[in-house]
Amino acid sequence: MKDTETERPHPPRDPWRALVAVAQVPEMGLHRDIEADPRQRQALADIAGLREVLSAQASFDVTPKSGGRFHVVGSVRGRVGQTCVVTLEEIENEIDEEIDLIFAPPEQIPQMATLAEEAERSDAEIPDPPEPIENGMIDLGRLATDALFLGIDPYPRKADAVFEPVVEAADPEDHPFAALKALQAAPKTPGGNKPKGKSNGK
Repeated sequence: MKDTETERPHPPRDPWRALVAVAQVPEMGLHRDIEADPRQRQALADIAGLREVLSAQASFDVTPKSGGRFHVVGSVRGRVGQTCVVTLEEIENEIDEEIDLIFAPPEQIPQMATLAEEAERSDAEIPDPPEPIENGMIDLGRLATDALFLGIDPYPRKADAVFEPVVEAADPEDHPFAALKALQAAPKTPGGNKPKGKSNGK
């Protein structure tokens, strides 16, 4: 029997997209500002397990480099709704992340990875591995999404929230001398210490 309730569709893998064709990037580079709309913000919240994403904006500068590579720098800003892990109250947190990446044609990725390994063996400065240019495109929306998720506090709490562990009071009946104390406090039976078979005065 099929469930009559309507299941909520899964959010797309990349709900916030902003494609840039590298062939159309001028020699002086280009600047792009992007902002997620309400539907995209809801999808981002669903993917990240957030109560909501109130805002998400990003600014990028894409500059061509030698060898068909591109330098992408920018920043991502957002405001997300979360739940305090201490008080369970609803709170909002600001996110501000910087981006500085090199994109390269896919065929260059193995070669640049080898250069990074050689730098590691020689104790030289290890360059960050480049990101691949996929189908001649750089998705600034995906970059912004990754940076936004990176900036999410996994243990959000209010500024004045203090975690106080619950301390249970010790049960006095669990004390090792409790049984002895109870035995001493037990009432004595009248005449209980007299020898059996003897009467008083005889």
